[in-house]
Amino acid sequence: FEAANGSLESINSISFRSARDSDGHGTHTASTIAGAVVENVSLFGMARGTARGGAPSARLAIYKACWFNLCYDADILSALDDAINDVVDILSLSFGPSPPQPIYFEDSTSIGTFHAFQKGILVSASAGNSIFPGTATNVAPGILTVAASSVDRKSYSNIYLGNSKILKGSSLNPLETKTFYGLIAGSTAAAQLQQQMQGSVSGYSTLSGFCKNNTLDHHTLIKGKIVVCTIEASTDNRREKCIFVRESGGVGMILIDPNAKDIGFQFVIPATLIGQEEAQELQAYMTAGKNPIARIYPPQTILKTKPAPEMAAFSSMGPNIITADIIRSPVAIEATAEQSVDYNIISGTSMSCPHVSAVAAIIKSHHPSWSPAAIMSAIMTTATVLNNNQQQIRRDPNGSQTTPFDNGSGHINQVAAMNPGLIYDFDSHDIINFLCSTGATPRQLENLTGEIIHCQNPLPPSYNFNYPSIGVSNMNGSLSIHRTVTYYGEGPTVYVGHVNNPTGVNVSVSSAELKFTKTGEKMSFRVDFMPFKKIGGSFVFGDLTWSNGIHRVRSPIGLNVLSL
Repeated sequence: FEAANGSLESINSISFRSARDSDGHGTHTASTIAGAVVENVSLFGMARGTARGGAPSARLAIYKACWFNLCYDADILSALDDAINDVVDILSLSFGPSPPQPIYFEDSTSIGTFHAFQKGILVSASAGNSIFPGTATNVAPGILTVAASSVDRKSYSNIYLGNSKILKGSSLNPLETKTFYGLIAGSTAAAQLQQQMQGSVSGYSTLSGFCKNNTLDHHTLIKGKIVVCTIEASTDNRREKCIFVRESGGVGMILIDPNAKDIGFQFVIPATLIGQEEAQELQAYMTAGKNPIARIYPPQTILKTKPAPEMAAFSSMGPNIITADIIRSPVAIEATAEQSVDYNIISGTSMSCPHVSAVAAIIKSHHPSWSPAAIMSAIMTTATVLNNNQQQIRRDPNGSQTTPFDNGSGHINQVAAMNPGLIYDFDSHDIINFLCSTGATPRQLENLTGEIIHCQNPLPPSYNFNYPSIGVSNMNGSLSIHRTVTYYGEGPTVYVGHVNNPTGVNVSVSSAELKFTKTGEKMSFRVDFMPFKKIGGSFVFGDLTWSNGIHRVRSPIGLNVLSL
């Protein structure tokens, strides 16, 4: 960082030449993993209760690889190198590249974490907050990639309109408007400013409702009013919009932001986020009324909401654009604050990642001899795809149906993950074979491993990689894949297989039952896929579950049928 930007001391911003945090991101992720139990905490009175990390007895080693939101490859690799040499058990990485995911052989995180995996260290990493299909990052086969989902509580900051209707908004902002104020659209204020400047500034009509800097009519129309703004892109700084509204004399802001309406933001003046349905109702009221007015109320928290969890709208999605045969890992919990606070609520896959890291730490303490892949398998195969209505988990904000490209293996079940029954294990040699089967060259493998590697001949098919999910990205006709499971339990047991067939594909398993006599025993099986219907070249999904009446070991299936 300093080689590119100069010394920390020359930069006019707060930072520390140590692992000490200055912006709250690292503090939040670290305390989510191993924070001590603290009673009676809250964020401005909201979410009051006892706070604790997922594994309070775990010990933390902190490595600062990023400075001012800039993560240089050299710093990432240096931090990973130090952590590996310090013999950590778990690596929790709440950072990642901007999509698209770079190829593994040129991505510092993929390279560094391969060496961690090789040394027996499990790596948990955030999938990213880029919303759209194919944007998931940190997806190398040795990484436990974590998406984000919601919890069973909502924080509503509702809008009361002058016609007595109430619009549902969301915010973690403790501020409220004490009375009703006039409403004005950001586009109206921008148009007025453009007229005053006699059209000399281009682009104002385009930026109109986005409430960007210098696009709002200062004081004339906005003073003393609540301004309605619109999100332009998911990367927009929402708090900044509120600052511009305040600087222009506004007393409040309503932000139309369908993809983030269930994320709690904090603002410098009373403000709340609404979705598309509420925006249409608000527009109808403002169009019909001569002097529309509204009042923003402070947040109210509703507990035990249903359905929950839902996939967060911002959470990056699959498929894995580098190796589509890898159906990604599990989902965790999503938990934004812009002020100096003692305790905070923050959303993002950066914050879901440490939940999984904590679960992995607890599993490691119970099973110290387990490999990173075994821990990964335990978390993935015990995850659930059902919400608290016992229906399939949906995706926010519209409740659309999810697939493993949204939620991977499912939502973590930390209790079941402690004792999964069966695990799918693999090592670094299996990863190399997998990469060879996807076309990796000796030069690329050397860049990843630091060694000269020659792929074996014949190559094992990529879909036979002993991963806890089953993915075939290019399926031409019938196909058989192989997996091996290891039993961890007490005494003899029998696991029975059950398949939910992907659309247009018949599936059979070579062994209807897997009979184990002792812990540590391995058994292999074959899964046969027989397509009978082509579904437009897109992936179809199902699952394979092994159960002995106590444990359920589930693997999602994703197939891209190209021909019958």
